[in-house]
Amino acid sequence: MKVLGIIGSNRKAGNTATMVSKILSTLEEMNIETEKLFLSDYNYSSCNGCEGCRKTYKCVLKDDMQDIYKKIMEADAIVIGSPTYFYNITAETKAFLDRLYCYEIFDSDDRSVWIPLNEVLGLKYAVTVSVCEQEREEDMGFTPLALIKPLEALGYRVIENLKVLNVFEAGKVNEIPENIKKAENAGKKLGKYMFLRRNIAESVK
Repeated sequence: MKVLGIIGSNRKAGNTATMVSKILSTLEEMNIETEKLFLSDYNYSSCNGCEGCRKTYKCVLKDDMQDIYKKIMEADAIVIGSPTYFYNITAETKAFLDRLYCYEIFDSDDRSVWIPLNEVLGLKYAVTVSVCEQEREEDMGFTPLALIKPLEALGYRVIENLKVLNVFEAGKVNEIPENIKKAENAGKKLGKYMFLRRNIAESVK
């Protein structure tokens, strides 16, 4: 079992990275393999709507997303986090999610009929982390939904949606025990889902 952590912040020691890393370390304590990546380390463009993926379910753009696709396919679950930039996720995170459009499969005659590739290959799990420097949840704007809705459409079951408020300076999240506890609990819950699924799959063989 493997979980991929995806960080949509440029600050590698920032609050988003800290929360995602804590979730991953909790999973590692449960003997679940993890990998972490920063989207800012990769060069990729936005989806251009060319529909070149329609028959193969693979993006035809040759950039660093090709490396990320391999990691996405190998992972049984993802943990994705983004800070709030002007009431929304970061541009890197949005472009990344848009490039997962290649995993959506549409009926050739009726595009109102569609399924995600994960629905064919098997449901996967996700945890989202939204971070905001303001104190009010409404100041996050679209950030939580901008993470959750695409993942649900892609066939992920989002089991935790963490909202972290009132943090700006790098490392500030560590000063709020409640947030670290949230990350630990999210990691444990994700791990339990993964073990439950594996155990049930083995029992019904």
